[in-house]
Amino acid sequence: MVSVAILTISDSRYSGCNEDVSGDMVSKNIKTHGFQEVYRGIVPDNQEEIQSKLIQLSDDEKIDVILTTGGTGLGPRDCTPEATKKILDLEVPGISEAMRIETRKNADTSILSRGISGLRGDCLIVNLPGSPKAVSECLNSVISVIGHAVQMLNGRTEHQ
Repeated sequence: MVSVAILTISDSRYSGCNEDVSGDMVSKNIKTHGFQEVYRGIVPDNQEEIQSKLIQLSDDEKIDVILTTGGTGLGPRDCTPEATKKILDLEVPGISEAMRIETRKNADTSILSRGISGLRGDCLIVNLPGSPKAVSECLNSVISVIGHAVQMLNGRTEHQ
C-alpha cells in the first residue's frame, strides 16, 4: 500500500486561524484511491521549516509520497516550490505540468501556480496549490500515475 504524508503549508492554518480544508480534500482523495495516510501536519510559510519537515518525512519516516498543499502562488510568503527544489534529488516536471494544463480548463489563474514535483530518494513529493477546489482538481488530474511512480521507485519497472 502506498504511504502518503499530507503537509499543509500556511501561516494562518499553522496559527489556528483557519481550518485546513485543503488538507481535508487531499486526505479524502487519497483514501478514495486506496492510499494510506500515515502523517498529516501543518507548517508555516517558512522555507527552512518546510525543508526540514520534507527531509524528515522522506529520509527518516520513509514515506512513499508527500503531498504538500499551499505556498505555491505569487504571494510574498509563498516559498513551497523553493523549499522543495532545494531538497530534491530529481525533478519530475511532467506531474506539475499536467496539473496546470488540466486545471487551466477551469481557471486561467492555474498557470500562476509555481508548484513543482520530484524525488528525494525513493519519495515522490508533489506541491499542490492551497485552494480546496484547485487541490481537488490537481490531485484528480495526476492521482492515476502516483501508484505507478511508487512502483517504479520500488524497482518494479516492468511494463504491463
